Amino acid sequence: MMTLKATTPSTDNVVPLRANFLPRHREYLMRWLDAGTCMGLCDVDVSPRSGNGPIEHVLVWVRENADPAYLLRPEGMNWVLVDNLRDHRLGSFKTFEAALYAIRPVLACGATAAA
Repeated sequence: MMTLKATTPSTDNVVPLRANFLPRHREYLMRWLDAGTCMGLCDVDVSPRSGNGPIEHVLVWVRENADPAYLLRPEGMNWVLVDNLRDHRLGSFKTFEAALYAIRPVLACGATAAA
């Protein structure tokens, strides 16, 4: 008598798609921050998940608050923007630049730096 064993697909080799924070994003973020100081942008912080791993989130400070006003994080292939003070999701954006534009439209949307 032969017994058939049910097989389940292994999830060991599944790699979830996730937006990555690239050097061009860092360059754009710094240009955006510099251009937005006249519109109340004060500082940003890019927090890595681990040493050299993918980023956990980007925090954005504005002059009106001592606490970070916005949190931007990769979620799948999109960037999620959160009102960090009220813990309220503001939207999901296809590009990092579009999410920053939603915070303060200080640079032309789509003015991405070359990688």
